[in-house]
Amino acid sequence: MRAPIGDFDDARPAPDCLDLLTGPVAAAVRAWTGPVPADRLVYVDTDPAIADTAVFVEHYGPALLDESANCVVVAGRRGEMTTLAACLVKSATRVDVNGVVRKHLGARKASFAPMDTATGETGMEYGGITPIGLPADWPLLVDAAVVDTEWVLVGSGRRRGKLIVPGKAFAQLPGAVVLEGLGVPVG
Repeated sequence: MRAPIGDFDDARPAPDCLDLLTGPVAAAVRAWTGPVPADRLVYVDTDPAIADTAVFVEHYGPALLDESANCVVVAGRRGEMTTLAACLVKSATRVDVNGVVRKHLGARKASFAPMDTATGETGMEYGGITPIGLPADWPLLVDAAVVDTEWVLVGSGRRRGKLIVPGKAFAQLPGAVVLEGLGVPVG
């Protein structure tokens, strides 16, 4: 199989690669339903040593910068209550944590969750967190620009490997809320 984007040597339908995914991600792919069939989720093997975005796109194709997204875990606090959520934005942008995220979560303060919280609560590796397989009760805030992208490269739950997913599929994930302006230009 050829990957729909990027220059990858090893691309396969994600349902054929469940053993290469973390438990939560494999379970989500196994249980996948909705208008985008599971076999349209593509797993590509990648070198974990070059997982960071700038080096990754240099190696696998510069066009991937506009076709990739980052998933980060945030913590919104109001009084004693903390709400964990995930945010999915295009890689060339940053999450508007103190604006859009804070307001959407109804939090007084919002920040990126500590690494051990993000990995412990998701069951995924830091640097590979993906919106597929997140805890079902979490809000998943998705920038509209991600949904409007034909194919999107995201983490696979591990630093090794990525998933290529039709952008519109992110709107069908549990807890997904599509928001304009969630991702803001860097700089």
